[in-house]
Amino acid sequence: MHYQPPRRHNPERPATLAGRRHERIRCPRQSFQNAMGKKLEIRFAIALALALFASTGGIASAQIRWVGSWAASQQLVEQQNALPTSSAHDVTLRQIVHLSLGGTELRLHLSNRFGTVPLHFTAVHIANSVVADSPKIVSGTDRPLTFSGQLDVTVPAGAGYVCDPVEFPVAALSDLAITLHIDAVPDQQTGHPGSRATSYVAHGDLVSASDLPQATHLDHWYFVAGVDVSASAQAATIVALGDSITDGHGSTTNSNNRWTDFLAKRLQASPATRLLAVLNQGVGGNRLLLDGLGPNASARFDHDVLAQAGARYLIVLEGINDIGMLTHDGEVPQSEHDALVRRVLVAYQQIITNSHTHGIEAIGATIMPFVGSEFYHPGLASEADRQAINQWIRAPGHFDAVIDFDEVMRDPEHPDRLLPAFDSGDHLHPSPAGYRAMADAIPLSLFAGDSAAVVEAPQIAITFDDPASRRRRERQDF
Repeated sequence: MHYQPPRRHNPERPATLAGRRHERIRCPRQSFQNAMGKKLEIRFAIALALALFASTGGIASAQIRWVGSWAASQQLVEQQNALPTSSAHDVTLRQIVHLSLGGTELRLHLSNRFGTVPLHFTAVHIANSVVADSPKIVSGTDRPLTFSGQLDVTVPAGAGYVCDPVEFPVAALSDLAITLHIDAVPDQQTGHPGSRATSYVAHGDLVSASDLPQATHLDHWYFVAGVDVSASAQAATIVALGDSITDGHGSTTNSNNRWTDFLAKRLQASPATRLLAVLNQGVGGNRLLLDGLGPNASARFDHDVLAQAGARYLIVLEGINDIGMLTHDGEVPQSEHDALVRRVLVAYQQIITNSHTHGIEAIGATIMPFVGSEFYHPGLASEADRQAINQWIRAPGHFDAVIDFDEVMRDPEHPDRLLPAFDSGDHLHPSPAGYRAMADAIPLSLFAGDSAAVVEAPQIAITFDDPASRRRRERQDF
């Protein structure tokens, strides 16, 4: 298609209606010069005002870059992990989350994604947490959040809401207390059961209480999906998409020693990567192809990866449950093993393609060994499936980069098993030492380049009319 540049609008000439003839107006020479002088003064004043507006931060406020600092993949909470029936009405729920990146402003994401009825929050507060394993908040830091200026909010069934931005400086690797008051807890609850963090449930409206000594303790998160912070234009997010290994099964409750936590600490320790956040989107039992305790990775990809603020890098550690569940109830024909491998590779390619479409670099992580698993009992055919998938992950032309967790975590003497020093004991999930080894194996050079496109400030052009240009325009218009 031939490109035609847009017609330049001449601000000196009044627009004419279609089908009507423009009437020329003649005026004395001196009147024209006076009018042109006034126009020049007005244009200069407007340009100067815009320049001053930009220099004092008026335009900068529109350039806030939101970056995810903490997140938890949402799923339908199973009955055994739901809020107790004794806490069905007039409930205060305080939850502690660990931020991977700091900022001067933040916003909270609430979720009723798997709810079947609207969910009314009468109050939502944040505060600095005293320590990760306590409901105590730092005195003087309690702040109410608003939603379109209102202190209460009703989240529709199946939806998620984000609060109004609030000035609340937070540091990287700090703990944030989120306190909700709910007048009626729904039967079908949205949350993240594998929190590896303690939440506190109490009766009554206690959102501003400095402590909740009588609270019930539950090691699950409910209705909170993410925290974004305001950051510089160079800041960005690394999203970890995974299963229970990413979710931190085998780590220590309230200790923040998942592999993603150790990675966040390493990033903050290096000036070259200090502007990078890490979001843990791990789900226990998660698979690429079929649902389990939560939606399969392919189904939740848009919500858990693409929708995350500032997402720039993706680490994919998925597939071990697809392999394990194939033979969980007994061995299957080789044709089914072959078909599984093909479907897994197609799912990987779809993740890569969709990541690239949205400007996200896709980094593949090899599947770690799990022979000896007390849950799966994988045989030779399942181990062959793992090797075939890992070979594809390592091959050039697929992922943008590869993190070889298999090489780091396997026992050199028995490469189909985890190294005992890194094994939590179930021969499937790493221990805290294993999670640290996983994080230490990730080259920070993968992220040390430009972590995000720099948003340039608007440029203001100030022009002045010279006498020759004025005379040329006079001859054209009069």
